[in-house]
Amino acid sequence: MRPADTSPEIWRIYVDICRQMTPSEKLAKTFELSEICRNELKAGLRERHPKADEREIFLRCARISLGLELFERAYGEVSFEVADQPL
Repeated sequence: MRPADTSPEIWRIYVDICRQMTPSEKLAKTFELSEICRNELKAGLRERHPKADEREIFLRCARISLGLELFERAYGEVSFEVADQPL
């Protein structure tokens, strides 16, 4: 689906480039974009929770990424030091 801020011509070029990529190039791009998203999430969490250490940022990121049920299965019940602020 073409983003609203992208012209049809540019979108066609983008799709053509994607079609020419090998499976390993597509996988590498997927990992790269995932890391960009994870870094943006962490940056937002650091801004909202400036007193949080790296472990807390990791856990908050994991909780958002995994969802509460899977997070608690993996990490147990975790209380954050800055408990009065929402994730």
